[in-house]
This record gives sequence, C-alpha cells and structure tokens, in this order.
Amino acid sequence: MPTCPAPVRPLDAAAASELTSAAFELLAAHGSATSPALLAALPRACARLGDGIRGALRPVDTDDGLFVLRGLRPDDTTLGPTPGHWSTAGDTGALWDVVLLLVSTLMGTPIAWDGQQDGRFVHNIVPSPGHESQQTGASSSVLLSPHTEDAFHPGRAHLLLLCCMRNHDDIATTAASIRRTSLSEGDVEQLRRPVVPILPDDAYEQAKHFPGRPAPVPTLFGTDEGLTLRFDPAYTPLELADEAWRQAYRRLEDELARVSVAVSLEPGDVLVVDNDVVVHGRVPFQARYDGTDRWLKRASVRVPGRGTRPETEAREHGYGQAALEARTS
Repeated sequence: MPTCPAPVRPLDAAAASELTSAAFELLAAHGSATSPALLAALPRACARLGDGIRGALRPVDTDDGLFVLRGLRPDDTTLGPTPGHWSTAGDTGALWDVVLLLVSTLMGTPIAWDGQQDGRFVHNIVPSPGHESQQTGASSSVLLSPHTEDAFHPGRAHLLLLCCMRNHDDIATTAASIRRTSLSEGDVEQLRRPVVPILPDDAYEQAKHFPGRPAPVPTLFGTDEGLTLRFDPAYTPLELADEAWRQAYRRLEDELARVSVAVSLEPGDVLVVDNDVVVHGRVPFQARYDGTDRWLKRASVRVPGRGTRPETEAREHGYGQAALEARTS
C-alpha cells in the first residue's frame, strides 16, 4: 500500500487563529463542548468566519473522495495524556471538539448516535485495553479493515471528519476510493443487487440485539457523479450470498486494496472523507497505554439533499439506532 499524500487544503496562520479563537469563545461562553446551547450557537459563530476558512471547507471535489485540512496546531504539552478509553476522556481536548464542531457545521449538519459514546457529537478514538483485536476504532494490533463508517445504518454520515490530536508513531489511516477502481460492468451490476445485509459493528451493543430481520442492501449505487458504495466486509454475512455475487464482491475487495493509500496525519490535521465514495481503515500498531498513543477526534456530518444513496434506504429500520442531529437553530 503506497504512502501517498492526500489532497491538502492549507489554512494560513490567520485563518487557523480565527477558527480556534471562535472555538475558544464558544467554549468560554457555554462551559462544555457537549452543551446544547453551544450546539445551538454554532451557526451564528460560523456566519462570522471568513472566506479563507469557507473556501478550504468547500465540498470534496476530486475522485480521491477526501482531503486534509492543514494548519491547525494543537499543543502536545497542554493536551494531557491520551485517554485509555473514550469514557475517561471527559472534557480533555474540549477546545478541539468545538473546532471540529465548527468545521462540521460549515460542511453540513453534525450528527451523533444515541448508542455510541453517550450520544456525543465528537468521539475520542483511542486504543483501549481489551479491544486490541476488534474491528472498531478502539483496536490496535489488527488491521482495521476498510469500511464505510456506520455502514449498517441508513442515516450514516455523508462526511467523516478525523482530527489528529497525537500521532507520535505516524500510524496511517488507510483510504480507498470506489472512483479509482476498475470494475467490469458485470461486477457493478452484481453488486447493485441487494443480496445480503450489513450488520451493526461491535461499537453498537444495543443494535446487535435488535429483533428485526436484517434487510439486504446493495453494495454499489450509480449516481450522476459516479459510483458510490456501502461496504463493511467484517460485518457482512458473505456466506448468505450466491457464488456470482461473492466473486464480484471479492474482486471489489481486491480493487479497493489495489487503489488504497496510507495517510499519516499530523497533529492538527483534519481528514475529511466522503463516506459514500471512500472506505477507510487503519494499519495495525502496538499500543503502549502510557498516555502517548495515537489519539483522533471524530465527527460525522450529514449533507442535506445529497443524492448519493438509493431511495430504498428510507425504509430500513437501522437496527433501532437513532441518529441525532445537532440542534443548530
């Protein structure tokens, strides 16, 4: 897998200072990054931000399906240690939660999940003891397989934002765009059929016990802009599919592996991923649990009116999980 620079959109020092100052003022006024009043104040704060920030946060506009916003500079010495688990993070790095909320609001509508990380709109992604080999963001010792974020749910994000707090070991996020692959028409047609479901991942304990019947979903979907995908092989019961479909799926996996790149984020980088175009993962690493491990903050964003998914998704039950939209008005 090549280590390849993602498209970078730089923020100059003035724009970076403007964004972090706006976050500081919001946090000072409302006391917590989880405050409903802070969420409600986001649009007003965003309206005062300048064109330099807005230009850098225009929609993803290449077949890479991603970009890195670069220019923010967290201070490693004042962040405190990397939390050992998301539930112990508290308000650690709260300023950067608000920065990420501002970025999210400029790009769409921030969302959260009632069944994940206590319904927070910004998640802390850190390696956690006992989760090393799971297929979740808390793992470390295994390859986190390429996947669509929250692929099991029809209300999943259109955009995934990953803000790097700490990455002393240059641990790479992997990314592969469906629009960089070369699939035959026959394989595309196979994978547009709704043959098998995608099940909830291990981060959604309640959803895994939902009594409703899992609904088969298509893996690929055609739009005016090109193919989109919904993909999570670790939670897809491939054994339920017919042989022709499984062969097409394996060729899709091979193609995504062929075009996959490794993106090593620097502290302050915000990786913006089009969740309908790009599958992402992470290379394995050895966690130390000494306060210096890799630490990302994650936000999920919906883009109203986007036509990148089949209309049939509206009929899915989502395994009983509710996606919560930030009340920003």
